[in-house]
Amino acid sequence: MSDQIKTVNEAISAARARAGVPETINPDKFKNLVELFHFCIDSYRARDAVSSIGHTLTYDDLERHSAALGAYLQQKTDLKPGDRVAIQMPNIIQYPVALFAVLRAGFVVVNTNPLYSPREIKHQLNDSGAKALILLANVGEAAAEVLADTPVKTVIMTELADLHPGFKGRLINFAARHVKKMIPDYEIKGSISFKKAVAQGRKLSLNEASPEAGDVALLQYTGGTTGVSKGAMISHRNLVSNILQAASIFDTYGFEDGPQTFIGPLPLYHIYSFTLGFIVMMQGNHTVLIPNPRDLDAFIKEMKKWKFSGMSGLNTLFVGLCKHPEFKTIDFSHLKMTLSGGMALTTAAANTWKEITGCEVYEGYGLTETSPVVSTNPGGANELGTIGVPVPNTEVKIAGEDGSEQPIGERGELCVRGPQVMLGYWQRDDETAKMIDEDGWLHTGDVAVVREDGYLKIVDRMKDMILVSGFNVYPNEIEDVVCAHPEVAECAAIGVPDDKSGEVVKIFVVGKNGPVNVDSLKAHLREQLTGYKMPKHIEQRDELPKSNVGKVLRRELRDEELAKA
Repeated sequence: MSDQIKTVNEAISAARARAGVPETINPDKFKNLVELFHFCIDSYRARDAVSSIGHTLTYDDLERHSAALGAYLQQKTDLKPGDRVAIQMPNIIQYPVALFAVLRAGFVVVNTNPLYSPREIKHQLNDSGAKALILLANVGEAAAEVLADTPVKTVIMTELADLHPGFKGRLINFAARHVKKMIPDYEIKGSISFKKAVAQGRKLSLNEASPEAGDVALLQYTGGTTGVSKGAMISHRNLVSNILQAASIFDTYGFEDGPQTFIGPLPLYHIYSFTLGFIVMMQGNHTVLIPNPRDLDAFIKEMKKWKFSGMSGLNTLFVGLCKHPEFKTIDFSHLKMTLSGGMALTTAAANTWKEITGCEVYEGYGLTETSPVVSTNPGGANELGTIGVPVPNTEVKIAGEDGSEQPIGERGELCVRGPQVMLGYWQRDDETAKMIDEDGWLHTGDVAVVREDGYLKIVDRMKDMILVSGFNVYPNEIEDVVCAHPEVAECAAIGVPDDKSGEVVKIFVVGKNGPVNVDSLKAHLREQLTGYKMPKHIEQRDELPKSNVGKVLRRELRDEELAKA
């Protein structure tokens, strides 16, 4: 171990100690996710587990429903152990039932975005080799177009309220189909309803699987923003480790004894929310799933029903909620923790959130390929503008352009090693080799520094960096400064070609209440930024392009500019 890495590691260890975060956890406490699931059931059987659209499942309900659906998958289909099963649903209570059914039956989960186009669905189903698809009828039209050209042989289709009791469930489903016209007119021949599959499975016995720790539990596809979407092979041990690693940070947030309620607006098909859901369950807590967080009126109406202790989100969601006139009327007296991930948290958004809710936003960092949590800010030791300290059992190093290990305070590529690092990319050994080196270091592609206090700070994506006359300019810094202007709601910064400087900074700005005063904004920027960092172009927009989870897509803005050029 080099002296530089030793110094970095010593700083990180000291930061963990100050915050009450352990150096290590036992990543083998549970052999697999099935064993972890049964720990939750045995410990918290009578407690509320998940709620959505006005109905709650207890931990016992989860066990019963998932056992029935798992038995159906095992005995009424052609699936064999290790086969892949795609799940395509928003945040409804059928999702965790399907998830645990697949895992308990010995299959591999393939998370599939409900908003995918037919082309994207076809690629993912073919690439993963999925033989079964469990989906919400509302989003099935795209899949129906392409299923004949995929390996999928079994399709189980659910409607919004299939697990709601009696008349209430029938009424919600009727309204969704016939009144609100939420289900398009299409047909998937040979499909079976979720309710029928569960009913048939209740007459069967589940042969409970016990996967090896190193077996693949999940194929989690990357966003495909850098090319063709790839499936990260996440093992049972990867996920168990990361659940336990992140749970150790949860212990610092000061929750009261007894079950807590968490608001879950981020989609469970995204790795951030997926793993967070397990952490909440492992501690016997309750998650309120928000099916459509973009409907802020319905979202806030749902929040008002609960005394919630925690929630997760990302910068664009926090900005949107804080702008809503009804948000301030919510009771935040029980809120102890707000987690941010998925994209950079701006200081302005964090400060506004705390001003309204009284709760700090704790920013973390992770990737699909790390299951996902690498680091986060602990309770009582939050350092705004950083991504906190690495979770236990996690090594980091900062690599220079020549691969050399950088000392504290120096920028370089963040590299990560630990039990949460994926096995590799599904059927893409060449891509795996680019991401994980021979010593097990995963190269994140993010530029970072380790501060003297042991906290990590992301400077930017390597590919997003702007080169102005030979100087590195990092979009995150520009965006943070722009968003501090009182009239700005959101901003994205990119580099655009320039004959003189090679590149210059262009910003896209969304105002809080209509157009931003450009002269005022320029004066604000001149006070905060050195000359070469100053945006040369300012474009005002009503909205910014975003991914399905609300992450601003700089790539689309760059593509637009290149097309103009």
